[in-house]
Amino acid sequence: MRRLGLLLALGGLWTSAALAQETPAGSPHFDHWRHRKVFPTCLTCHPGAADPSRPFWPKPEQCENCHDGKVEEKVDWDGTPPSRVSNLRIKHDVHAEKFHKKYGADSTQACMSCHSSPGASWMQVRRAVPARCLDCHGITVAHHEAPDSACATCHLKLPETKFTEARIAKFPKPPSHDAEGFYPGRHHGELAEGAKGAEGKPYAVAPSCATCHARDFCLQCHVNAPEVKAIQALDPDPRSLAIEAKLAAPASHKDPRWQPRHGAESRRDKAACSTCHTQQSCLACHRATPAVAVAMYPAGPGRGVGARIQRKPPSTHVGKWADEHARVAKSTPNSCSGCHARSECLECHRPNAASADAYHPAGWLVRHPAAAYSRQTDCAECHNTAQFCTDCHVSSGLRSVGNLLSGQYHDAQPSFRLGHGQAARQSLESCVSCHAERDCLTCHSAQSGRHFNPHGPNFDAERLKKKNPQMCSACHGSNIP
Repeated sequence: MRRLGLLLALGGLWTSAALAQETPAGSPHFDHWRHRKVFPTCLTCHPGAADPSRPFWPKPEQCENCHDGKVEEKVDWDGTPPSRVSNLRIKHDVHAEKFHKKYGADSTQACMSCHSSPGASWMQVRRAVPARCLDCHGITVAHHEAPDSACATCHLKLPETKFTEARIAKFPKPPSHDAEGFYPGRHHGELAEGAKGAEGKPYAVAPSCATCHARDFCLQCHVNAPEVKAIQALDPDPRSLAIEAKLAAPASHKDPRWQPRHGAESRRDKAACSTCHTQQSCLACHRATPAVAVAMYPAGPGRGVGARIQRKPPSTHVGKWADEHARVAKSTPNSCSGCHARSECLECHRPNAASADAYHPAGWLVRHPAAAYSRQTDCAECHNTAQFCTDCHVSSGLRSVGNLLSGQYHDAQPSFRLGHGQAARQSLESCVSCHAERDCLTCHSAQSGRHFNPHGPNFDAERLKKKNPQMCSACHGSNIP
């Protein structure tokens, strides 16, 4: 009988501790110390600790044997278990059995080994002492520095608990979270992904993380959450947001040279950038070059919002920059095109298309044929080459009134028609200012006309067909030979 009582006492007190992790303020507690001479074991009140088929809490009539209003004052106990919340993963009967196998059946310290401080007297009961649990499991470090295998042994995952958000917000922060490089940095991710169990088998996610955190917590920062296996191994739980995480820039981003160098860094380590940045982060500045954002993930459900970028001018854009920027734009246009589109230039340089030369420099009209032919700029960005160019040329008398062979427009080159193919391949834009496809088909149709082959010497049809079949279908339709 004594051994059974000790077993029940061990289980009963451990359960009491496990369920007493969150007790409403002002709720009554059973005074174990005042009853130390009445109950030599925990069997009387907590039989379910050793035998799961029996009730864990005492029945009201058991209390009424003494608390009948005559011998002792009456109590309000009605047998309803107290509403308390815990995250302990405990089976009291199993623990009691293991304890007695290890320390003997006649030990009188079974319950006290878990629910009292070292050296305490009988029935000086308190919640389960973490240090005593660690001692029994052979763990020699502090509670929050215990290995992940210990967390999984004693604690449930956060989504499996009934903690309130207020209680979660008060979770103590382990010392490891204050280590340099833990956050922001990769150290916390390495710990979450690299944890291993007692047998050396890797966890999907470290149990120490799952004890306090859920997937929603990670989404406060991680844009790449769907691609991180450790994050996906966590169950979703919005209560985890009670522990706030703020996305902070790494130390490297505070370097004044970071802005001009970040492009090269992003190409070198795209995975690091995609942790915090979305495509929208890049496009906040790189409006004119959206291709740079392709390596990032787009914002959307299941991903963190990521870094919110505010577009700011570089340090060079101060003082008399508006008067000096033309020189830089001409010498290093690529540095401008990273952030600016041509349409932004035209807002100032050509506010009115009918005004005098505002975008092109003086004398441009004379030099523009060479620029158009060599494609120094893309005329079509501003001009409708099929109408704007033709109207100007016609009004200036620079037009052909006959067919291509008449030579009236290309009179400066009497034999132009013999070499016009090369000119068309070099600058087709200049041709379409006057000519349409029907003009070419007068000679270069495979079905009518003069049947001249439009392809130049050494033409490799198969290679170009594989490279860009759409070009072939412009003339041949879907029946490409």
